[in-house]
Amino acid sequence: MSTDVMIHVRFAPDGTVMEIGERPAGCTAQQWFNFLTRQSGLSYLTLSGGRAVFRIAPDAMGGLHEQAVAEVAA
Repeated sequence: MSTDVMIHVRFAPDGTVMEIGERPAGCTAQQWFNFLTRQSGLSYLTLSGGRAVFRIAPDAMGGLHEQAVAEVAA
């Protein structure tokens, strides 16, 4: 049984991010996606129908939220 956090992504036809889960306050959907794609060690899986999913260990989520918010604020 997997205990990973699954972050679902839905893309617009032009490739921009329309919706993404677990998004911290202060980040747009596109900013959160861009941040997650720059992180090494995250599992990313492309799905059909303009969707994708990140699989992240639960203990890493808090740190990722804090880093993303700090990056957007800079």
